[in-house]
Amino acid sequence: MKDKRILHLAKTLVHYSVTAKAKETITVDSSPEATPLVEAVYEELLRAGAYPVVRMTPASLTEIFYKHGKAHHFDTLSPLQEAVVEELDGTIGIASSPNTRALSHIDPRKQARMSKTTKPLREKLMKKKWCITLYPTQAYAQDAEMSLGDFEDFVYGATLADRDDPVKAWKEMGRYQERLIRWMRNAHEVRIVGPDTDLKMSVKGRTFINSCGRHNMPCGEIFTGPVETSAEGCIQYDFPVCEGGREIDGIRLVFQKGKVVEASAEKNEKFLLTMLDMDPGARFLGELGIGTNFGIKKFIKNILFDEKIGGTIHLALGQSYAETGGRNESSLHWDMIKDLRKGGEVYVDGKLFQKDGRFVV
Repeated sequence: MKDKRILHLAKTLVHYSVTAKAKETITVDSSPEATPLVEAVYEELLRAGAYPVVRMTPASLTEIFYKHGKAHHFDTLSPLQEAVVEELDGTIGIASSPNTRALSHIDPRKQARMSKTTKPLREKLMKKKWCITLYPTQAYAQDAEMSLGDFEDFVYGATLADRDDPVKAWKEMGRYQERLIRWMRNAHEVRIVGPDTDLKMSVKGRTFINSCGRHNMPCGEIFTGPVETSAEGCIQYDFPVCEGGREIDGIRLVFQKGKVVEASAEKNEKFLLTMLDMDPGARFLGELGIGTNFGIKKFIKNILFDEKIGGTIHLALGQSYAETGGRNESSLHWDMIKDLRKGGEVYVDGKLFQKDGRFVV
């Protein structure tokens, strides 16, 4: 028998996150490791009357691509790639890596080129229905320093798939976050203070978005796009960025007039600097996010979960989200997390908004 939590998660993804309708074409992108969840999602899409298109790609193909791809593979899109995106109505992505370090030896310049090339496709996909989630694998469990069983409990708890009615619970979170957004309405300036951190930025005229499981599963954050030239000060991040098979740890950034003018890292600094030089927009902020999911307490080296931790904030370098009013353009979008739970404050227009990771409003 299938784990009922997998069935709950599949129903949530299909009927709540992407709200699949009859005769819509919805792709399901994953690898064979996630077969139980893919099967459940496929069944629910059929029940909704949609046309499911399953794309099960072995994880090893990504490494093979970076090793043996020619210049045109990294710099141009195939007509089929573009046609598929044009024709589909939505997509459900299920991360299920058997080895999260498989790309650690790949030339970061190739990864940067690939990010630039696929940016137009990502932008088109984000205008359609979409959601990403994660299926528990041994690799993710090892990163999180958990047994696979404990990690499964963690994932299904974070996605609320262990509840009798996950959709009801996500809607309740949405109402809670809406109250926070109402308090932030018409705000001009946000200031973040903590150990080796004092950073302020303008959010004047920008919109905060209520993120409650429609695109990320799990979710639990409110976010906006800071005014591009406004960030001033420094920030020391508490957790590593886990990207492209690497960990970039001990990141410290200094901003002037919105731009990163100093950047350092205790681990993989060269990779950090390569990504920051990807394009002109990579050194400017595209997002300010505030984590609200207090059910996620542990950092697991996976941004889908880590940026939602209640009591943290995250700032993304690079591409803005248009719905926030952000205007920054970049092929990069890197979230970096500051943990405020053990000493930190967030001020909004000079008023205390959060202290030691807890909202005071």
